[in-house]
Amino acid sequence: MKNWLRKNPEVRTIRVAASDLNGQARGKRIPSRFADSVLQDGTRFPMSVLNLDIWGKDIDASPLVFETGDRDGVLKPTERGFVPMPWLASPTALLPIWMFHDDGRPYDGDPRHALRAVLERYRARGLTPVCAVELEFFLIDDSGPALAVPVSPHSGKRRTAAETMSIRALDQFDAFFTDLYDACEAMDIPADTAISESGMGQFEINLMHCDDALRMADDAWLFKMLVKGLARRHGFAGSFMAKPYQETSGSGLHTHFSVLDQAGRNVFDDGSSKGSALLRQAVAGCLKAMPGCTLVFAPHANSFERMVPGAHAPTGISWAYENRTAALRIPSGNPAARRIEHRVSGGDVNPYLMLAAVLGAAIGGIEDAATPPAPITGNAYATDLPQLPGDWQTAIDTFDGDAEVARIFAPDLIRNFVLTKRQELQSMQDLTPDEQGGLYLDTV
Repeated sequence: MKNWLRKNPEVRTIRVAASDLNGQARGKRIPSRFADSVLQDGTRFPMSVLNLDIWGKDIDASPLVFETGDRDGVLKPTERGFVPMPWLASPTALLPIWMFHDDGRPYDGDPRHALRAVLERYRARGLTPVCAVELEFFLIDDSGPALAVPVSPHSGKRRTAAETMSIRALDQFDAFFTDLYDACEAMDIPADTAISESGMGQFEINLMHCDDALRMADDAWLFKMLVKGLARRHGFAGSFMAKPYQETSGSGLHTHFSVLDQAGRNVFDDGSSKGSALLRQAVAGCLKAMPGCTLVFAPHANSFERMVPGAHAPTGISWAYENRTAALRIPSGNPAARRIEHRVSGGDVNPYLMLAAVLGAAIGGIEDAATPPAPITGNAYATDLPQLPGDWQTAIDTFDGDAEVARIFAPDLIRNFVLTKRQELQSMQDLTPDEQGGLYLDTV
């Protein structure tokens, strides 16, 4: 890591940052000449900083604040090392960090450690998840009284119609996407295919599959930061909020995953189009944990605007082969690439908590040798299915005390997340929908 700064002497300042429970980057700005002390000894800030609400305020009922004297944790660099921040005008590097106790124990309230703990359950069985994510986001002109599609740099017009998989829509913002891909190369984020989506000014970029789920979560976290920062340099907002426009579809963050054994074989592949018994066990685990984990997949007030019937977001708990109306889809294709697509999450999630919930549910099903219900066929919205929690309050209450959630997440993280969401729910009741939109536009 020291060598990176020596090879990039133009970098005069660094940011050290960790993800809080909402996926917000919390940390410090440090002159690069003092970076060696951070690399050697880490840095310190209060444990409560990883448990702030969406406004960045302390959680009133949190034992992390006054009850324990607002004590510090030690934050150490992750294995990612320095990454450039191409959306800033001055050459700057970000050093991702995560939190530990003074005695070296991981801090259970850190969402990155939550994912690490899930991956240890896979390693104990000689298994390795392989993940890829599809991130949907909107480009938005928020300079006026109402949110709007940005003016096309090519035509000077606003395209307010659906532009599903439109090359024209991509070409209108070619300068932005060219800079975005260049920045992903610089940050070593494996950005692959870009498409225009069905919402106004909505796009999707896939991140290539990776056999390191922590790195995949890092990539998604950094990518969201990059899109939001770089869009502002181009004169508009880049937003991952679940539903910026009531009249169009919302943004999801779909996850594809398979699992490898120690020989590198995909344990979901049995040579058939149906997949193996282990695939069905993982499906069963994902379905069982889905109600309790809905708060992770839909963590904000605006999240539930997306999760309505017929809006390309799951509302029922189901699985199916090659069916995008189901919550879990088993894609067709080469059996060697047999995998599960988890389609519940909105674009506004914390990638670390989301992957912990998805992979933690799947390994739970494998540990239990669970059996799923029969896969559905046809339109899931027209099928009588058990339903996901349909509102924020219900999702919070379901998450709190759910047995499957308790298998995935540490008690401290569950408590902190519930307290955070209850405080946000109370404060959000005083805001209009437009004020909520203004809050979520840049934060999530």
